[in-house]
Amino acid sequence: MKKKLLILIVVYNHEKFIEKVLNRIDKNLTNKFNVEVLINDDSSTDNTLEVIKSFVDNNSKPFKYTILSNPINQGYGGNQKIGFQYAIKNNFDYVALVHGDGQYAPEYLERLIDPLVSEGIDFVWGSRMINKNGALKGGMPLYKFIGNKILTFYQNFLFKTDFSEFHSGYRIYSVNALTKIPFNLNSNDHSFDNEIIAQFLISKLKIKEIAIPTYYGEEISYVNGLKYAFQVFIINLKAKFQELGIFYDRKFDCYEGKLGNYILKDKFESTHKKALDIVKDNTKVLDIGCNTGELGNLFIKKKCEVTGIDYKVNQNQKLENYIEQNLDNGLPEINYDHFDYVLILDVIEHLKDPENFLIELKKKLKNNLKAKVLISTPNIAFFIIRLMLLIGNFNYGSRGILDKTHTRLFTFSSFSNLVRQSDFSILKTYGVPAPFQLAVGSNFLSKFFEKLNILFIKLSKRLFSFQIFLEIKPNISLDKLLEQAETNAKDKI
Repeated sequence: MKKKLLILIVVYNHEKFIEKVLNRIDKNLTNKFNVEVLINDDSSTDNTLEVIKSFVDNNSKPFKYTILSNPINQGYGGNQKIGFQYAIKNNFDYVALVHGDGQYAPEYLERLIDPLVSEGIDFVWGSRMINKNGALKGGMPLYKFIGNKILTFYQNFLFKTDFSEFHSGYRIYSVNALTKIPFNLNSNDHSFDNEIIAQFLISKLKIKEIAIPTYYGEEISYVNGLKYAFQVFIINLKAKFQELGIFYDRKFDCYEGKLGNYILKDKFESTHKKALDIVKDNTKVLDIGCNTGELGNLFIKKKCEVTGIDYKVNQNQKLENYIEQNLDNGLPEINYDHFDYVLILDVIEHLKDPENFLIELKKKLKNNLKAKVLISTPNIAFFIIRLMLLIGNFNYGSRGILDKTHTRLFTFSSFSNLVRQSDFSILKTYGVPAPFQLAVGSNFLSKFFEKLNILFIKLSKRLFSFQIFLEIKPNISLDKLLEQAETNAKDKI
């Protein structure tokens, strides 16, 4: 059975070009696909719609033609959204985006579609930059060529990709892949093309580029170059830094796999690395909220004896000594007297009642005053959060300080009060920088920002720390003090 292919042609004031574009679509596509051509006129002010209607009425029909006309101009991105929705609603397998001005050769459609069919690719775009100097020979203005190169370098750097260009509008999508991303939330202007690329990259969908010829003729460009470049810079930075939890935009909340889950952070300054630096070799460690035990196994490599506690992750559990327990229901009944360290890293903010949890832990450690407790939580007073509040923005997201699974938020002051009022003493207080390497990888830029963040933390922990890390110990209980006083009195009297 043939796959269904929708050729989506977006048009706006293209009366001079649209008929030629329609004539250039290869009729042999019907040999492989059930083809429909959807022409969406975006409220043109010239005779574009009349030209389209005349063509469809007066030509043989190798394809099924459907004409849409937006009563109000939806913009380049908005026009695509309508076409993609049509493809989803009518159960197409693939949708090919073709511009009505002829800038991208319709003759290359079959070549671009092939990887989706034969290789299971989710998104193919035609690149004008693969063939050296092909873009310039095809008439691309030098300033656009240079701008394309600079922006593509920037985007490759952020996403750790190696595409020849990000700014071609010649694209073929798997309709199934489109259903996996919130393209409906994207901008209605030319930013749409960059936002949808970011969504595909974030979602780990398969992308391939294929060389196409460059053609610049009489078509009219509706793109403001400087505005477009600024939008590209902001869109891609925002998409990547959402991984840090600093910003949140629902359109980029389409991360696959680990984003909302546990990520081991032992290769850069973090709560995990700090705990690894503090805990001594050959000691006994209780890891409360151990998740799958990846961090615990690093302590085992330091010849530590590790016991882990967590809830419903034992199917991937890497710790031999593991106890399943919902911490909101309290701590398990085990012997707490022999542990040298108790870890509560990035856990307390997820609990419904942190006060009772710490009070209960203090009681469990009443006979183990030598134990050091390492506890951390995000800093809601981080300067980025303060700036967001200043402009009226306070969005919970999929990770970071405003992770939507967080039930409690703390500053250095409120977190210290929680600890002291639970009858613990604070030995040391640390500020932890933002995990830049999660967003942009381990490179010069992330290391530079990390060092800069550490420098600013020295100036003000409260303002520039992404997370709060405390080294604490349980205070001696009143019962113990009373017992000591009674024993001492007997010895002296």
